[in-house]
Amino acid sequence: MNRLLQRYFYFFLGLAINSFGIAFITKSALGTSPISSVPYVFSMFFEKISFGGFTFILNMIFILIEIAVLRKDFKPVQFLQIAANLLFSCFVDLGMFCLGWFSPQTIPERGVSLLIGCMILAVGICVEVAPNVIVVPGEGIVRAISYAGKKDFGKVKVCFDVTLILTSALFSLLFFHHLQGLGAGTVVSAVIVGRLVSFVNRHFPLIDHIRRLEQHHDGHDLAVPVH
Repeated sequence: MNRLLQRYFYFFLGLAINSFGIAFITKSALGTSPISSVPYVFSMFFEKISFGGFTFILNMIFILIEIAVLRKDFKPVQFLQIAANLLFSCFVDLGMFCLGWFSPQTIPERGVSLLIGCMILAVGICVEVAPNVIVVPGEGIVRAISYAGKKDFGKVKVCFDVTLILTSALFSLLFFHHLQGLGAGTVVSAVIVGRLVSFVNRHFPLIDHIRRLEQHHDGHDLAVPVH
């Protein structure tokens, strides 16, 4: 039980780290990450609802789609995604609040902010995934579609990210008549975060420590297998 609690602790720690990575990427003013692009565009237009608020709404939609796609294969433990979603959404707003003072002006400063954000996000993803407990909705929906459609997870992930970016671009043009909240940073983060995740997994001893907490299968792992 102690090990299981530690695994969940690291999972939620990973969520907190992720939120600050997203905040740094967003504050670079070069475009936010693909997974955050839709809620960010909506938050800029509907200012009464925060970035984190729209993140929560979108992730709840993802969870509902997961349930509809997986049906009986959706494990009850994965309802904890709702709690994870709530905390993550709060963390996103907290990260943006804490970096409220941070406003890089020059292109080099924005580029550094973008790269710092991508690195922080990569660390957060590794810490979040290593405990092998529940999945976040953004990953869960990709796994669900991959599993139900018997498609390669990586290919589904690429299609999913592209769909999010196109959806963000569509609503951005609809709301502002030009691209707002999207930019080179969105593309850069989509390209390099995965590579940084591989680097962190290989070179950060903490990740191996977290993985070792899982000594045997206890029924608290991923909602669906990855093909």
